[in-house]
Amino acid sequence: MKRQAQFSCSSFVQLQTLVKIFASIFILFHQNCLAKHHQPCPTSSCGKIRNITYPFRLKTDPNHCGDTRYELDCNKNGPSLTMFSGKYYVQHIDYKGFKIRLSDAGAVEDANCSFIPRYFLYDQSFNNVLFGEDNFGSEPFILDPINPLRIAYFNCSSPIKDPRYVKVDTSRCSRHGNSSTNHVYSVLEPSLFEYRVEDIKVGCDFMVATLGKAQSETVKENVTYDEIHGMIVDGVEVSWLPVICEDRCGKGTSCKVVDEEKGEVQCNKQLCHYAYQTTDKCELQDQIFGYTRAYLRGIFVGLGSRITFSTRQLDNPVGLEYFDGGIIIGRNVIPLFIGIRFLFGVIVLLVLFIYKWRRRHLSMYDNIENFLLESNLNPIRYEYKEIKKMTGGFRVKLGQGGFGAVYKGKLRSGPDVAIKMLTKSNVNNGQDFINEVATIGRIHHVNVVRLVGYCVEGKKSALVYEFMPNGSLDKYIFPKEGVDPLSYEKIYEICLGIARGIEYLHQGCDMQILHFDIKPHNILLDEDFVPKVSDFGLAKLYPVNDSIVPLTAARGTLGYMAPELFYKNIGGVSYKADVYSFGMLLMEMAGKRKNSDPNAAHSSQHYFPFWIYDQFKEEREIEIMEDVSEEGMTVAKRMFMVALWCIQLKPSDRPSMNKVVEMLEGKTESLELPPRPSFYANENYKHHDEISSDHTSWGDSTSIGQSSTNYSLDD
Repeated sequence: MKRQAQFSCSSFVQLQTLVKIFASIFILFHQNCLAKHHQPCPTSSCGKIRNITYPFRLKTDPNHCGDTRYELDCNKNGPSLTMFSGKYYVQHIDYKGFKIRLSDAGAVEDANCSFIPRYFLYDQSFNNVLFGEDNFGSEPFILDPINPLRIAYFNCSSPIKDPRYVKVDTSRCSRHGNSSTNHVYSVLEPSLFEYRVEDIKVGCDFMVATLGKAQSETVKENVTYDEIHGMIVDGVEVSWLPVICEDRCGKGTSCKVVDEEKGEVQCNKQLCHYAYQTTDKCELQDQIFGYTRAYLRGIFVGLGSRITFSTRQLDNPVGLEYFDGGIIIGRNVIPLFIGIRFLFGVIVLLVLFIYKWRRRHLSMYDNIENFLLESNLNPIRYEYKEIKKMTGGFRVKLGQGGFGAVYKGKLRSGPDVAIKMLTKSNVNNGQDFINEVATIGRIHHVNVVRLVGYCVEGKKSALVYEFMPNGSLDKYIFPKEGVDPLSYEKIYEICLGIARGIEYLHQGCDMQILHFDIKPHNILLDEDFVPKVSDFGLAKLYPVNDSIVPLTAARGTLGYMAPELFYKNIGGVSYKADVYSFGMLLMEMAGKRKNSDPNAAHSSQHYFPFWIYDQFKEEREIEIMEDVSEEGMTVAKRMFMVALWCIQLKPSDRPSMNKVVEMLEGKTESLELPPRPSFYANENYKHHDEISSDHTSWGDSTSIGQSSTNYSLDD
């Protein structure tokens, strides 16, 4: 049968095969000696057989005596043996030639009649092919001689005149004395099964066949039934040589009798059959290596057939259980194991990915929660569904920035709020979010925006501020269509409020707070145009006594960033960075234009601070301030002068924020012109005189008006 049919068996059958294989290997590799040792037992007797000994035993013998396959039953007609489910009486046992002669039970029990054999017995009943093969000894008996005398019985409906058909008289036997067996014939022939079907007479039915022992080497042609009966009574000789070979030569090794007088046997070479190899090297280590190699070869063949989806390699079965077991493992077990392992690996990777993803997004929430617990800050925590309800489904959008969008909302208690939805807070593990919550959470000042609460759920995070009806400052200092410009008096009030807010950040709290992103967009105006400093995403908290702060990377918005954030050789990073940003903001507020404008009417106005400085230096009127009241002109000039001091290149040349507030609140006449602002250190200026090295330096200890020379804006 093709091997494909073998692999169509159920998994239960495959499991049984594997168990059998492993059990066989275990028995094989634990066979440490070739001969079995049996405990001595006394000789038994039954009837005329007086020397019953190993391997035979009577049922009444002790359990350790003899071999159960050769168990005899003692009765009134002598010892009997059950063989092939039939009962046979023992006529003789030859312990030197290892032969036993057996007769059909009918030959003994029906001795006074012409009996018909009770049990079917023929030479194919004995698996003599095992003699000399690798599994020699699996059957208890073999025929001896190999070609016995064969006798067949037929029941015919009418008399037969063929001389080969010998009439059997059954009249003396009550068992057979009936009309249905009146024409019973026995046929004696050396090779009954060579008869063709047409040689069997018409009207004859085959009844039974048995084996007998010939009285001489040749069988005459005209034999009587009494002679045939005598052959059956004499019985057939079988040999228990397989068990003797197993005992004396080892399991699986054949042998032959070389001296029947002494009972000597000669062991044949043991052959071991591996996959595609038969050898006489059957030592334990050889068997381990051979069967392992056969097993592995079977595994590779089976695995290859599974990978290539081809059964061509399986069309020539080897018939060795180790090799076949390897094929089962390679074709079915290993692919199943690999598939399960791959699926398990995919599941593990998926779980790990989900875990990492969740941890990445939950870590921001954990950091914020830990900070709020450690800092005793208690802004209100909202759920995302509450944020969505406050904004009415995010209907009214107030603005858009790099951080995300700002929407208008309403608290349940009534007041309006501005809700900033952060879209990039998870980029740096929520650090911007923490900065803003931590900074605003500890501030209470009229010029700093108030944090009402926050929300963080997975990837969604939001900050809830008090609502500023007038929006950000940029739309008023850079007027757009439909927006009424502010007067210089109002602008002055706004810049003074901003300065006070920044001053509070620097010196009004337990920790100094550096904003690092002062610009028009981050200044919000309430309904009375009171300015509020907002957006603390880039803010840093440091001890008040720290004059220089560690900063590994520049932060802020180009155009407002202090130069020391780029050039380390002009001074360390400190609160003076916010002073610089405020100066640039103040310059834009006073000029109502961007500091850098490539589309300006005059090329000298491209960078506005340089142009303003030149106007002051040359005591010219500022052209952009036409149609401005005298009071507005004075305020604007004071703002310009303070701005020029704030944007000095070196941090040491800039005033602190409390000095800035004093300068803004003081008189314009008390302010002197600072050195010309520049982009780089040691910059040379054309068309202008060099500034004296004894100019005023606005450090923390410098007060307004210390210099003996004051620059008057009224000259």
